[in-house]
Amino acid sequence: MISPEQKMDLLVSLCKRRGFIYPDSEIYGGFANAWDYGPYGIELKNNIRDAWWQRFVHEREDIVGVDTPIIQHPKVWEASGHLQNFSDPLVECKKCHHRFRADHLLEAKQAEPGYDKERPVDLKDLRCPKCGGEFTDVKMFQQMLKTSVGVTEDTSAIAYLRPEAAGGMFTAWKNVRDSMRKKIPFGIAQLGKVFRNEITPGNFIFRTREFELMEIEYFIHPDQADQVFEMWLKEQKAWVKEILQIKSDHVVFRDLDEKERAFYSKRSIDTEYLGPFGQKEFQGLANRTDWDLSRQQEFSGEDLRWLDQEKKERFLPHVIEPTWGLTRTLLFVLIEHLDIDEADTSEEGEKEPRMVLRLPPRLAPVKAAILPLQKKDGLSELGQTITQTLRKSGFTVEYDEGGSIGKRYRRQDEIGTPFCFTVDYQTKEDKTVTVRDRDSMSQERIQIVELADWLKNHINS
Repeated sequence: MISPEQKMDLLVSLCKRRGFIYPDSEIYGGFANAWDYGPYGIELKNNIRDAWWQRFVHEREDIVGVDTPIIQHPKVWEASGHLQNFSDPLVECKKCHHRFRADHLLEAKQAEPGYDKERPVDLKDLRCPKCGGEFTDVKMFQQMLKTSVGVTEDTSAIAYLRPEAAGGMFTAWKNVRDSMRKKIPFGIAQLGKVFRNEITPGNFIFRTREFELMEIEYFIHPDQADQVFEMWLKEQKAWVKEILQIKSDHVVFRDLDEKERAFYSKRSIDTEYLGPFGQKEFQGLANRTDWDLSRQQEFSGEDLRWLDQEKKERFLPHVIEPTWGLTRTLLFVLIEHLDIDEADTSEEGEKEPRMVLRLPPRLAPVKAAILPLQKKDGLSELGQTITQTLRKSGFTVEYDEGGSIGKRYRRQDEIGTPFCFTVDYQTKEDKTVTVRDRDSMSQERIQIVELADWLKNHINS
């Protein structure tokens, strides 16, 4: 059994070695907490994203999608309260000048074994975890990343990179309301990159300055709030269980108390994963009341109310907001499904440790690998023909003829490929291949002509 710290080290090493995630700008010594998603990492991320869009947009009548700009009118963030309130408490070490979020330091201290949690923690009692130095007084640190637009760089050119995807959906609300033939309740979905000038990013890709969110703003009559909130909580639980396939005892759906919630939220629940570096959030659900539309209506001067034609009633919709962190979800999916077991390494049945990513087939970067037993006697040509046929059928597959069959299996296990199709001499005789299952390592033979249908059924099962 490996420790949580060892598992995290193994995962970070695997991600770089196998092409999931690399340190950004590594040829220049790297850039703090910036990461490149490699060939397998981007496939995994896209598969999670596409599964989310399919489930919550394409399969529902009550959700439509939008794509709004990363840089919007500055008034959007003034109306939302981000310019005034989107900040974190910052302290700096007087000795080494390293900066920390004060709330994170306090959380860590209170979590230490044997610490008297009944006694309030004062920052004056804390010392820098880097060098042991004393801290400065707390200052508020603005998380909005600032930029400028236009040919001048005066105050009129100031703009901001969006800190959340929600703002664009509220500014698009009027146009979506007027152009789409929907009835309340219905929602607007958006996914994409957001930016926050984090003080202490870290824990691999968990907390970074640039990340991706998947969000829905679900517009309702105020009387529907409790019912709709429970509906979305049920949907988020089903997503974790059915699509991400994370064990229920590894997830906590935590109802936040009033002090933890955003000031406009009537109720909020965080979905938190029990991982190697603690219990951390990767999904959220909030009842935002009518805060967003009322503020955008006030600052824009536009009428953002909804007209109920049947009741002849105008009202400002309330909003239930389910949110999913795409990059955090990717990280926790990798942690959840990384496993170490044993596999045969020779005909004599010798065993050696096997690192395997037991990713759900739907999310796996590569759905199948085609492996000719030998490069000669026409087996390579047969394997390449099968590869091209499956690719044209829409599957992400990989062809590999280098090294022993055992080593090729190990490579595919480490990137999470659920199935390997081995082309051997029997293939030439009866047009069948051996299918090897990643998780059970069991094997069976199936007809080449049945491969596409077989793969489709097993990916979606």
